[in-house]
Amino acid sequence: MRTIGHEQIMQKFETREYRISGMDCQDCVRHVRNAIVSLDGVEDCDVYLASERAVVRGAAPGDALEQRLRKAVAAAGYSVVEEQADQRLSQARAASRRVLILLAAVALFVLLVVILGEWLGLLDGITDRIPWYVSALLIVWIGRRPLLQVLRSALRGQVISHSLMTVGALAAALAGEWATAAIVVIFMRVGAYTEGITADKSRRALRELSGMAPQTARRLGSNGEELVPADSVAVGELVLVRPGEAVPVDGEVVAGHAFVNQAAVTGESEPVEALVGRELFAASLVSGGAVTLRATAVGVDTTFGTVVRLVEEAEANRSDVQRVADRFSGYYLPLVAAIAAATWWIGGSLQATIAVLVVACSCSFALATPIAMLASIGAAARQGVLIKGGRYIESLARVEVLLIDKTGTVTTGAPRVTDVVSADSLPVSEDELLQLAADVERYSEHPLAEAVRRAAFDRGLSYRDAEDFLSEPGVGVSATIAGSRVSVGRVQPERLRCEPALLSRGTQLMNEGKSVLMLCRDDQPLGLLATADSVRPGIAAALRQLRTFGIGRIELISGDNEGAVQRIADQLGIAYRSGLLPQDKIALVRDYQQRGLRVAMIGDGVNDAPALAGADVGIAMGAAGTDVAIEASHVALMNDDWASVPLLFGVARRTMRVVMLNIGFTALYNLGGLSLAALGLLPPVVAAAAQSMPDLGILANSSRLVRLKRRPQRER
Repeated sequence: MRTIGHEQIMQKFETREYRISGMDCQDCVRHVRNAIVSLDGVEDCDVYLASERAVVRGAAPGDALEQRLRKAVAAAGYSVVEEQADQRLSQARAASRRVLILLAAVALFVLLVVILGEWLGLLDGITDRIPWYVSALLIVWIGRRPLLQVLRSALRGQVISHSLMTVGALAAALAGEWATAAIVVIFMRVGAYTEGITADKSRRALRELSGMAPQTARRLGSNGEELVPADSVAVGELVLVRPGEAVPVDGEVVAGHAFVNQAAVTGESEPVEALVGRELFAASLVSGGAVTLRATAVGVDTTFGTVVRLVEEAEANRSDVQRVADRFSGYYLPLVAAIAAATWWIGGSLQATIAVLVVACSCSFALATPIAMLASIGAAARQGVLIKGGRYIESLARVEVLLIDKTGTVTTGAPRVTDVVSADSLPVSEDELLQLAADVERYSEHPLAEAVRRAAFDRGLSYRDAEDFLSEPGVGVSATIAGSRVSVGRVQPERLRCEPALLSRGTQLMNEGKSVLMLCRDDQPLGLLATADSVRPGIAAALRQLRTFGIGRIELISGDNEGAVQRIADQLGIAYRSGLLPQDKIALVRDYQQRGLRVAMIGDGVNDAPALAGADVGIAMGAAGTDVAIEASHVALMNDDWASVPLLFGVARRTMRVVMLNIGFTALYNLGGLSLAALGLLPPVVAAAAQSMPDLGILANSSRLVRLKRRPQRER
């Protein structure tokens, strides 16, 4: 028998995306997914409420599966929307916004009149005069959509949020209270609109983020410049971006000069200078010039496309709180049905029983968590903070230990000259020492050589001719300058015995964790150059703010020597661990977790990928343009601004406070409504009007998360 490998199996599956209309909450998501995965030929399906999208993996690709999928989704009470139809729908929504505001004001007025009229008995004379068939027509006309959804779900053995209200309306109609049944159905439709508005609000941040993606590109080819769809550009082709236009692809600047705002990807509003050789991200805005790019990534493969995709998929990583709320929603409707049955059995009041059925709002429990999570994830993404799911927001809010990698995270990874020390026997000025060192290091590729060249450039020193350049690995470099042999390399104590003061100073600098270079001319020590990695700006302020969030343990971890790590840790006032190998970092994460502590780690996302993946929350710093960093981490900071770190933890804590308030408000509201209805104190009409209020409360509370406060300026 021939064995079929995993790759061969995966090749048989085809992935397609469909836009789904009509989903308001996680119950809708579940029903749509169940309808799709029940089809023959469908291997798996992910349905996303925020982007109204279904990603279907099928073993039977083609139009036949698509037709069956459309029918299955329609039978579940929803619809698959074509791209053009979706665009027309979006335009219609925008055009009718003012009309909806006016209708909302009218609806509130009518709601007030109905509630007061019902409680005061003012509607009895009016409703008694309305013929039953008029109410029946209203029920069919206004309630046809939710009633059809309830019927289709019932035929599948499913109970949805409108099932109980439908039973209540039918009970009122069978009892001859046709007007009451009609009013219940009207408010059921109002409730459906409320749920739709609430869900649409959660999609706002994602729509704004997706809307930043440019749709066209100016491609340069043999026929000159042509305007084409952005996703039709091939990797390697040239693209022209004029002032005021958005960069349509990820690409390297090959010609031109401009300033570019990359806030769409990194969250940084300060423009960067785009010179030849610089990598630019799609969705960046060009100003003050024009540039020509060679495309390196296009469409969904760009860094911006990856950000949008991960934000869309973030809702799949649900938090523990959300999973508990979803499970509770499954038990809530049967519980309400039991309360309604008990109300009828104990009190015998049909009015009270109907009120119990219609006042219950199960959708509010399902909306309480994801609305807040999606609002925060979308808003954070616009600030250059990519959170991959609600579970990580919940974990961030409870972090007790924060581990921080040193190189590339706390430090810039680019050493700088910090000390220039001249020998006493042959006093030479600092500028002369730097001049000689830069002349020798001119052609060296060592990172410390770059630090020396940068220091000389900062002082305005120019290079002199150097001959017979020689590089000796592990020793240093040398060259002939003005007839003398000049060398720059590691400290050799035996050559410094004649300079005890210089040797003592060199030992002191090395104990401080600095890298020390010895400069000699014709084998005579002239002085020392000390280099050290510089700390990124804003870290001290960020750490102070993190401590206010209740993070009790902050540690700097690194594979560097103890002196280098201690120097940085002492600057920041935090604990440290040095000489750690990658497996040591993972072991440290697990050790804290075994103690019952929740651990977050911040690293560069490449060398620290295993430890980032093992932490409760792995945070990659400066991940823009780095696919490995974005994919390996749970949270990706698209820039290297440390102000993003307290912003991230602040978002998490604020989001969890909103979630807990949403759940508490929903629970108390429903408990109060059910109690009043069961006691006969809440008429069916008022109960029907009241059932949509929790959605509005959740919407109002969660809307606070859509806009983040401006981040503090980084320290200079």
